[in-house]
Amino acid sequence: MPRFVVHDHSSRTRHHDVRLEHDGVLASWAVPKGLPDRPGERRLAIATPDHALEYIDFEGTIPEGAYGAGEVRVHDRGEYDLLAWEDDRREVKLHGRRYEGTFLFIPFRRAGPGQWLVIRRSD
Repeated sequence: MPRFVVHDHSSRTRHHDVRLEHDGVLASWAVPKGLPDRPGERRLAIATPDHALEYIDFEGTIPEGAYGAGEVRVHDRGEYDLLAWEDDRREVKLHGRRYEGTFLFIPFRRAGPGQWLVIRRSD
C-alpha cells in the first residue's frame, strides 16, 4: 500500500505539505490552510515539485537560500488507498493518525497553472 506524509512547514508562511507516494516519487502540494476537516470543505493546494521517496521521513531545518527554507515536522503519516490518479483528478483514502478519510485533488483552473483544490469527501 502506498504511503503519505503531511509535513508542517514553517517557511515564508506556515502551511502543510501533502506528499503522496506514487510512481517512485512523492507527488506534492503545499496546502496553506491544511487539509479540510469536513466533507464538502475545499482548500487551495499548490502543486510543488515531486520529492524523492526518502523525504517521507524528513524532519529538520532546510537552510536559508535553499528551496523551502525553514522548519519541517511530520504532522501525520500513514498509508493510503488509491481511488483515482488521472491528469485532472487524484482521489485517495488516507489512513493516518490525524487524517482518516477520502480526499479529492482537482485542478483549480480559474486560479492558474499549478493551482488545485483539495476536497474532503464523504466516506
